[in-house]
Amino acid sequence: MATATKKRSKVTLQPLGDKVVVARDESLDTTAGGIVLPDSAKDKPSRGTIIAVGTGKLLDDGTRGKLQVKKGDRVLFTSYAPETINIDDEEYLLMSESDILAVIE
Repeated sequence: MATATKKRSKVTLQPLGDKVVVARDESLDTTAGGIVLPDSAKDKPSRGTIIAVGTGKLLDDGTRGKLQVKKGDRVLFTSYAPETINIDDEEYLLMSESDILAVIE
């Protein structure tokens, strides 16, 4: 279990159950051909780094299932799934572990 805290911030974000907190990767400022993109034309990447994980999904027998991802993993996720949270001008994404498609190694 890990919590997401920003330096100099008093806010702590602890996901519950099978939820994870992800910091989305920055979008590219230029194309491969060198064209500079304005903010309105940038796609939000569907990849990021996990900065906090919950305790795991509660199973029918009352135990907690172990999460397949951990803090620090780089992941790909579905673009429609995450809930956006802003803490001290930083954007974080809160999503279920099932919304993660793959771990980038």
